[in-house]
Amino acid sequence: MPEHTYKHIEVTGSSTKSSDDAIRVAIAEASKNLTDVHWYQVTDQRGFIENGEIKHWQVTVKIGFRINR
Repeated sequence: MPEHTYKHIEVTGSSTKSSDDAIRVAIAEASKNLTDVHWYQVTDQRGFIENGEIKHWQVTVKIGFRINR
């Protein structure tokens, strides 16, 4: 297996649907500007509660992408 070098950034996605959707939003938006995106790691999760129900999710993810030589 060839050696690779990765860089990572941290972004926060938000959604009114679910925490999974917030992750997908973050990855989709980051992928518009990055190439060779390979992994993510959830680093923080929070939400907005109204009348005892979750109304909004925010998930911060670390996204790793390969640096091409």
